Amino acid sequence: MTDSLTPWDRLTPRQRFLAGLVLAMTNFMVVLDLTIANVSVPHISGNLGISPDQGTWIITSYAVAEAISVPLTGWLSQRFGVLKVYIWGVIGFGIFSFLCGSSSTLGMIVACRVGQGLCGGPLMPVTQTLLTRVFPPEQRGKAMGLWAMTTMIAPAMGPVLGGYISDNWSWHWIFFINIPIAMVCVMSGYTLLKPVDTPTQKNPIDLVGLALLIFWIGCLQVMLDIGRDRDWFGDPTIVMLAIFAAIGFCIFLIWELTQEHPIVDLRVFRHPGYTFGVFAFALTFGAYFATVVAIPQWLQLSMGYPATSAGIVTAFTAMTSVLMAPLAARVMGKVDTRILVSGGVALLCAMAILRSRWSTSADFVTLATPQFIQGFGMPFIMIPLTSLTLSAVEPHETASAAGLQNFLRTFAVAIATSLVLTSWGDQQRVSHNELAGALQPADVEAKLGSIGMSAEQSRQMIGNLVDQQAMIVALDHTFLLCGVVLAIVFCIIWMSPKPKAGGANAMGGH
Repeated sequence: MTDSLTPWDRLTPRQRFLAGLVLAMTNFMVVLDLTIANVSVPHISGNLGISPDQGTWIITSYAVAEAISVPLTGWLSQRFGVLKVYIWGVIGFGIFSFLCGSSSTLGMIVACRVGQGLCGGPLMPVTQTLLTRVFPPEQRGKAMGLWAMTTMIAPAMGPVLGGYISDNWSWHWIFFINIPIAMVCVMSGYTLLKPVDTPTQKNPIDLVGLALLIFWIGCLQVMLDIGRDRDWFGDPTIVMLAIFAAIGFCIFLIWELTQEHPIVDLRVFRHPGYTFGVFAFALTFGAYFATVVAIPQWLQLSMGYPATSAGIVTAFTAMTSVLMAPLAARVMGKVDTRILVSGGVALLCAMAILRSRWSTSADFVTLATPQFIQGFGMPFIMIPLTSLTLSAVEPHETASAAGLQNFLRTFAVAIATSLVLTSWGDQQRVSHNELAGALQPADVEAKLGSIGMSAEQSRQMIGNLVDQQAMIVALDHTFLLCGVVLAIVFCIIWMSPKPKAGGANAMGGH
């Protein structure tokens, strides 16, 4: 091989195909772990003797650890080479997956989920960067389409796999299944990807920037997680965390923008196409993920669905996404990307509003239909935005841009999880009080007593009915909020400058 060869010329077509599959499988494994634990939280909570609220730390600890490590991808790739970051990330992810499955206390599983997130975070942008080195320009659109499909399908498939494993095996196996996948990815990746590794630069470590990043993200996430249990800003601890997060974030911005070798290269936001694209991507994914978190929990806690069935309802999105993804990849570059994305966002917004009319009498078809329909729109959002944002930056900024894109997406997931559970719980209490007052329980108790129910049985039945109705009213309110967020995204898309000729395929020049 000579130095004049481009990275993709060093691989045969068969090697490129296999490398693409390995990278897509790696991304699928990492993104899957964002949601596979969602439907398993009740199982894990019961097994470990903790409350469901405490169990949500299993979700958010992984998300916030990813949010911290993802922006470091650019610096890590420059310092150690993209292949080493990939290999050691997969190895670490596999080890912490084993430790998660072996956990016997909340503290241990949360700590191991943090380890999982720290190792898995860089894998998402690293797989994107490697794809641009594995495939020649004319094939990158399809390669990125495959990558984006795993990003869409994994969150939808997570609840199904998590539910099936929890119902039929044990919740421990939702983590153990990562181990053989990680082993295959390490061995195959090392063999196939060695010719496309990147050169290294011994840039100094921005320790101050790293400390500030961990500080403000940590403060914000802890605030979001414990806020709903502590009356939010009525508690001095929450106020203090909010102040620390705001100050830390401001100092972090100033520091990183003035450093020659920042730990996070924020200068990529000077490209308008990138900036509007990544924020639209993050808000859309946050709104989508909010439903992925809320629907399975409601179905299990209120509607009596087993974990597997609850997961299947959410998985219908993946089915139609797979069907539409090839079409989305084919029309990219032929149609203004803003039209494709805004059309997909409008469909998701319509489905959020449709869900806001759900009731406790909703059958399986009513629940699954919005999930099925929104799948037609997802590829027209994720695939164009994933490629378009990276095409807006300079070639040497690709790793940093991919890292920040995935950081905002991951952080949106962490915030969406905390906010949706808080909003749902608060609205539930308000609805419960309103319904209890409107029911006139004395009259209802008298009527139930006339058919042979004891006073205790009557009160229990009324309480269960009010709880069930309050939960669905609160859930409908949450869906309506998601619809508002998606309407905002629709506007953001059209604030973005018109893509150059070739649209997302402009990435090919990289």
